[in-house]
Order: sequence, then C-alpha cells, then structure tokens
Amino acid sequence: MTLPLILLIVGLVAYPFFYSIYLSTLNKRETAFVGLANFRYLLTYDTFWMVVQMSFLFTFLAVLWKALLGFTLALVIHTLPTRGQRIWRGLSLVPWVMPLALSSLGWWWIYEPTHSALNWLLILFGFSPKSWLAEPFWARFSVILVNVWYGTPFFMITYLAGLKSIPQELYESSEIDGAGAAQRLRHITLPMLKNIIAITLLFSTIVTLATFDIIRVLTRGGPRQSTHMFGTFAFELGIATGDVPLGAAVSLFMFPILAVSAFFILRGIRRSTM
Repeated sequence: MTLPLILLIVGLVAYPFFYSIYLSTLNKRETAFVGLANFRYLLTYDTFWMVVQMSFLFTFLAVLWKALLGFTLALVIHTLPTRGQRIWRGLSLVPWVMPLALSSLGWWWIYEPTHSALNWLLILFGFSPKSWLAEPFWARFSVILVNVWYGTPFFMITYLAGLKSIPQELYESSEIDGAGAAQRLRHITLPMLKNIIAITLLFSTIVTLATFDIIRVLTRGGPRQSTHMFGTFAFELGIATGDVPLGAAVSLFMFPILAVSAFFILRGIRRSTM
C-alpha cells in the first residue's frame, strides 16, 4: 500500500538529491571528477558569502515576523464570534492560497518606481519616494515583506487550530483563581502550543530558506547580487551561466543547515512529550 508513495519519494526527492551530490563533484563541462573543488571555490567566492548572509537574514526575519503576526492574528480571530471567525479566517487565507508567482508580480507593480502605490502614499504624506527594488537595503526589506505577507496565514491557521484544541476549562479555572490575560497567555496558551509552534517554525524555516519565486520575480537577485538566496543563486550559476555542478554545490549547502535545525527542534519536541 505504501509502495506508490515510496516510489514517488525516491523519484522526486532521493534521486535528485543524490544526483545533485554527484553533479557537484564534476567540472563545469561535466566531463571530469573534481571532488570538493566546487565547494572550495564557493568558500573563496565573496558573492557566495553575501548569499549566505542574505539567506540567514531573510529566513530569520521572515520566520520571526510570520510567527509573531500569525500568533497575534490567531489570538484576535479566536476571540471573535463563530460566524465572524469564518469570515476573517477566509479573508486572512487569501495571500496564502494565491499563486506565489502571481502575487509577487502584483507586489512588483506596487514597488515599481514610476507608478508605485507605496511611493504615492509616501508623497501624499510628505515623505520622499524610495527606490524599493534598486537599493540593497530597501530591496531586502521589500522581499522580506512579501514573504511575511504570504506566509503569515500559514502560521495563523495552524495556531488557530491549536487554540481550538486547548480545553476551555483551563481558562475558566485560571480566571476563577484571578489570573489575568497575560498570565493565561504565559502559563496556559504558550505551553499548550509549544510543540505546534516548534513544528511550524521548522517547516517555515525549511520553506523560507528555499525561497525562489519572490526573489526571481521581484529582483532576480539584484541590485548587485544583494538579494540572492541559495535557490536563486544556484539557478543563476547552474542555469543562467551553464555551470550546473557549481549550482548543485550551492544548493547542497542548504542541506546541513536544515538537517541540524531539524535535529535540534525535533529533539526538543521529543523531550517535551516524554
């Protein structure tokens, strides 16, 4: 019964992974074995370290803000009447269910320097317009903002489901004992959602670190390579410039980072449930 799923995982996950390892050990023409030469080259490549910095900065800030905003939104919606919850829950999910490439294109129009809606608002309130995608700082800010906008509904719906599973008697008992809203949040809500929070952080870290669509549509890694992530930089090297082994080496740098993160998070969850 599980054979179709196993074959699917082998064909779409295991085989590409091991083939990428094989490719990363070849030269640019894929005619000779060079061992770890591609990895050694990347470690001396300044642009690659800029990609590493951007990948960590992007992932940390995006996951942090998605978790905070998603948790806040889940708490707000959870306090609404049942009918109101359905309406706001549906509206909140709109960014997440839209095709990411399409919504990123919409954001590109918002950031577009000539007819930018954001710049129009800044001018309206007396501020100077910004080159959102032409300056490294604002370009990084812009792509992180789009990722937060897209990913917050995932955290919201997951945390909302977790809030629904918490027995209401716990809150009623704490109110009788005189606990305030902050105390109930600290001693009931957060401990009961600890495992859910850890799992969502893990999944979101994996997905965010592998972000491709947003960067590709909005900046293509620019300006001056400042917004490249592992995925877009691997595509740039492997497909755009034709150096597939070097692109494979870039993509493989994500694996140990994600493996270590997953190990510690899952170990923490296992210990908390024992």
